[in-house]
Amino acid sequence: MLIKSVDNLTSSHNMNAVKSGRIQVYTGNGKGKTTASLGLALRATGHGMKVKIIQFMKGSTAYGELVSVKKLGIIVVQYGRPDFVDINNPLQVDIDGANEALVDVCESVSSGDWDIVIADEINVALGFKLIEITEVLNMMKKRSESTELIMTGRMAPQEVIDKADLVTEMKEIKHYFKEERLNARKGIEH
Repeated sequence: MLIKSVDNLTSSHNMNAVKSGRIQVYTGNGKGKTTASLGLALRATGHGMKVKIIQFMKGSTAYGELVSVKKLGIIVVQYGRPDFVDINNPLQVDIDGANEALVDVCESVSSGDWDIVIADEINVALGFKLIEITEVLNMMKKRSESTELIMTGRMAPQEVIDKADLVTEMKEIKHYFKEERLNARKGIEH
């Protein structure tokens, strides 16, 4: 049995870094969109790549996974309030926070400084009409060719799906929140 040590894997870090980045979208009503993007961030960091996560509508909440990725040197920036946004009547502070996040994403993906930029819950911000689709499509066009852009969140608009190179839809088939009426569990859901 051939076993490759972790040291051997990391010694060639950044050797195969992203030279031609793509746009990935994780959407749908199922669980796992942010989790999938964090798995990609973990993999990329293991290869010496620079990763930045920009979270829309997540305020200053200390999610367990963010504590972990920060220890690995992944930059995480959160925008918005820690409270839920009313889709029918968003507050100006929600709109302002989402637009600040979009400015950060625009600057980060166009700079060429990052191998991967994760725009977490950007699709939800679009669905809640906190940010404009034209601004997001413009950001996608201005992305540095070497930067991989990951866009997460349910409600991805068709225009974003059409411009993306990879789209994964998470589909809920069964969920224990509905079956057993469980609350979100520390270490599992947050």
